[in-house]
Amino acid sequence: MATETLKEYRKMAKDQLQEREQELRTELFKLRTSSATEKVKDVSQFKKVKKDIARVLTVLRENELKAKKA
Repeated sequence: MATETLKEYRKMAKDQLQEREQELRTELFKLRTSSATEKVKDVSQFKKVKKDIARVLTVLRENELKAKKA
């Protein structure tokens, strides 16, 4: 999957972000299980997926703080 930028994540709704987080966590799990059973072609995928998860969580937290402030 392609990585999205922070701007693209900020345009998404809360439910879309939560869905994307679950997709990324599933992808990370698949990467981990495949690395245990066979050789992974691109090990940099681990880092990319983890960063995407962090971006999604950051935007979710920003939205939560905005809602709390308003």
